[in-house]
Formats: sequence, structure tokens, C-alpha cells
Amino acid sequence: MLKHLLIKNYALIQHLEIDPSENLNIITGETGAGKSIMLGAVGLLLGNRADTKSLLDESSKCIIEGQFDIKEYQLEKLFDEEDLDYAPLSIFRREISPSGKSRAFINDTPVTLDILKKLSTRLMDVHSQHETLHLGKHNYQLAFVDAYAGTTPLRQTYRSKFQAYKKALQKLEALKKENAEVGKEADFNNFLLSELVKAELKAGEQEELEASLEVMEHAEEIKTKLNESLSTLSDGEFAAISGLQQAKILVGQLKAYAKTYESISERLESTFIELKDIITEIEKEEDSVEFDPEEIQITQERLSLIYSLQQKHQVSSISELLEIQADLETKANRFNNLDEDIQNAEAEAKQHQEAAQKDAETLSQKRQKVFTALEKELKSLLGQVGIPDASINITNELVALGDHGIDQINILFSANKGIAPQELSKSASGGEFSRLMFCVKYILADKISMPTIIFDEIDTGVSGEIALKLGDMMKRMAENHQVITISHLPQVAAKGSKHYFVFKDNTSDKAISKIKALDEQERISEIAKMIGGDKPSETAFQSARELLQVTQ
Repeated sequence: MLKHLLIKNYALIQHLEIDPSENLNIITGETGAGKSIMLGAVGLLLGNRADTKSLLDESSKCIIEGQFDIKEYQLEKLFDEEDLDYAPLSIFRREISPSGKSRAFINDTPVTLDILKKLSTRLMDVHSQHETLHLGKHNYQLAFVDAYAGTTPLRQTYRSKFQAYKKALQKLEALKKENAEVGKEADFNNFLLSELVKAELKAGEQEELEASLEVMEHAEEIKTKLNESLSTLSDGEFAAISGLQQAKILVGQLKAYAKTYESISERLESTFIELKDIITEIEKEEDSVEFDPEEIQITQERLSLIYSLQQKHQVSSISELLEIQADLETKANRFNNLDEDIQNAEAEAKQHQEAAQKDAETLSQKRQKVFTALEKELKSLLGQVGIPDASINITNELVALGDHGIDQINILFSANKGIAPQELSKSASGGEFSRLMFCVKYILADKISMPTIIFDEIDTGVSGEIALKLGDMMKRMAENHQVITISHLPQVAAKGSKHYFVFKDNTSDKAISKIKALDEQERISEIAKMIGGDKPSETAFQSARELLQVTQ
């Protein structure tokens, strides 16, 4: 509920603060005194647009601030979703700078207007004759029936099942889409896969083949030079191995004379062994090198196949081709398994659909059971607020499963005798519609935890006994919910737990609106003026006392 409201530098309001009662608050005042301006300021807290024309003093910023007790509204999750600090006593603020820049805050944390609206509309419900009437919308009517029938928890359970069904449908559609897309490419992918599988590629194969071909294509030159090397190293009188052998023997004979010769002898021995090993290696290589045209052709054809596959797949190595092969195998397996996955997804979707359908049908039955009682109660309440000939008819059309079930509820209304009830958008005048909405909210007040309700002259067009009944209804409504109502009726004004009077102060150069909480004597005087004009008679004062149930 609203604990404190501050308005600074807005329209005709220089500085205004109120601490409304948790029950029924009445705001009265002369026409043009600023009552509707207050509603405009509250609208800024609800996320309405603003501009610099709203500023009383164009050199200072405008501030609208509301302090709310929100512990009963279960908003912790919403605060968490928006990354805001939750506090049972929270402050919502809107500022408009002289430059026209608008800023919004919740508990001193800057927020967007969308976030401000999302949260503040859970705390305040402003109802006026000229507002866009939610009651004309089917979803609002459905929520109203659910609140009356006590089916809101079942509706929430249904909604979770319906969301599971929607999610299962999305999964099924995704699989079908994937199946269609993969199916288009399946034949081509299978061809590419079989081509790669048939090639029997091996990691490192390309490098080995290229090296082998290089040797085979130059076999004659390699063999000739290896033979010449062997001749130089091991054949003939002046072969290197013979000379090294002779040197090794000669130096070996000097080892006894100095350690240096011993070291040289050891090195010659090591070199001799290494040279013998080199000669053996060359002989082996020379034996292995052959010019084999058939083997060259086989190697060239194998490399040609590898190069062709690389060009086709726009890669440059066998390892990349093997990755492509693995990916194609995965796609092939996926395509082969998709039919089974689709069947499983269809079964899952059907299971969720049946569960949601069952709840939707139960929900529909429970809703329809209260139609007659709700029609009767609404008709009775409409009679109390001055529409005795009203008729109400609640119809229902069964539709496909949706967010709210299988019902499309339509409340039909007629304010006049002999006129068949019609859709709300076609049947009610502003005043009649406003009172119908009041009756709806009166019923809701007993069923759900409602936000602070603000009525803007909802009592327009009523008087006398009906005005008394309307005031009594507001008072009963305010026993469990904070209500703020702007009224011009003394019968309604007398029912308030707190009475505020809005007036214009013309003592300075510019008229400004002010508000005052009235004490008992001031209330008597104000209500007497509402009854008898600016100079009320003693009879008007007596009537005011009677309305307020004040004894002299």
C-alpha cells in the first residue's frame, strides 16, 4: 500500500505530501483546484510519459516519489529478475529535469520506464471514467472469473503444463525442420562420405607418398651418385676408408709417448666406425633405390586422388579430410536417428497436450459453474450503484488450447430494460462502464490481494440513496485494501478514514495547488459546503454531522 506520496514542482503543485490511511482515503476540492493534477503525478510513477510542460518552475526539476509497503505483494522474484534490491518498504521515484530528461528510480537504483511500469502497476490501480477499460478485454474478464471461481491456482498449474506442451511442440518442430534440412543434403553427404571412406585415407600418408615419389622419379641420378660415393669411400687403393684405417694404425703406435696421441687415436677409431656405418647405410640405400615405372604410376594416382579430394573439400591436408569424414559420419548417423527422435518428440508433445487439455477442461468446468452466481451478484451490485435495470450475461466459446485454457469468456452487459446485453465495447456509456468496473473491483477485493485502488470521480452521475450505498461499498472494500477516491459527493466523502482537501493558494504571483488533511471540524465544514455551497446553512451542517455520525 502507499505509505507516503511526495509531489514537487509538478503543474500547479509546488510541494505536496500525504500519508494516506491504509483504508479509505477521500480527496475533495473545487473544480480546477488540482485533484486531477495529483492523478497525473501518480501516473508518472506508473510510467506515463512526461515533458517540461509539467514543471511549475521550469528552472527546477520535478520529483514524484511514492513510498510503498510491498511485503504482501510477493514481488521478491520480480525484483530479483530485474536485479533490484528488494525491501519491504520500497521507494519509487520519478524525476523530470528542466531539460526534459526523465529518470526513474526504485530504491535509489536507476531503472527504465518499462521496469518502473512493470513493478508500479502491481502496486497502484488508477481507475477513471476516461481510462482505457481493461474490462472490455477477454483476458481481463477471464482473470476476473478465475478470481471469483477460486481457480487462479489451477490456472497457474495449467499454464505450467501448457508451457511444457509449447516447449515440446517447439522441440518437435525443430526436429522436423532439421530432418527436412538434413534430408535435402543426405544423398549428397552420403556420396561424399562413401568417396572418403573408399579412399581409406591415413594420417601422414600424403607426406610419405610425396617423399617416396620424389625418390622414385630421380632414382637413376640417386643411384649413380650413391655408387660414386661408395667408390670414393670404400673402393680402390685411395679409398677414404683405407686411408683412415692406415692413419688409425700409425697414430695408434704413438699412444705410449703422449696422452694427446691416445686421444687422437680414439677419435680416429670413432671416425672409422662412423664411416663404416655410413658406407653400410649408403649400400643399403643404393640397393633399395630402383626405377619402377609401375610403382611411380601407382603413387602418382594415389596422390592425384588425395589432391582431388582436397580440392573438392577446399582443404590442404589429409587430417582435414579425416575431420570432414568424421563430420559426415555424424550427420549420417543423425539423419538415421532423426525418425526415432521425431517419434519420441511426438509422443512427448502428445503427453503434455493431454495433461494440459485435462486441466483446461477441469478449469473450464469450474469457470462455467460460477457464471450464474457471478451474473446475479454483478446485477445486484449494479442495482446498488444506480443501474437497477442492468442485465449481465456471461458467455463462453471453447477455443484451442492457449495460455489461459480453452475458454474465451465474454461478459455481455446492458444498462437498460428491454435492451439485450451486448459486448462491453458496444453497450455501456462512460459512467455506466465506470460503475460496472467498480462492481468488478468490489468483488475482486474479497477474492485477491489487490494493489492500492485509486478512483477518480467514479461516483459521477449518482446521488441520494445510491451515493450512500456507493460510499458504504467503498468503505467495505477498504477494510482489506487501501482505497483512494476523488469524489464530489458528500455521502461518499463522509465514509473516509482520512479526508484530504485540495485547494488553490492565490496569495503569491502564481496560483499553486495545496492539499490539507482535515480534522473532524474541518471535515464537517467541507462536507456541509459540498451539501449546501460556499455558505452552508445550519441544516447542511446538521446533515454533514449525520453523514459523519458525529454528535454535537
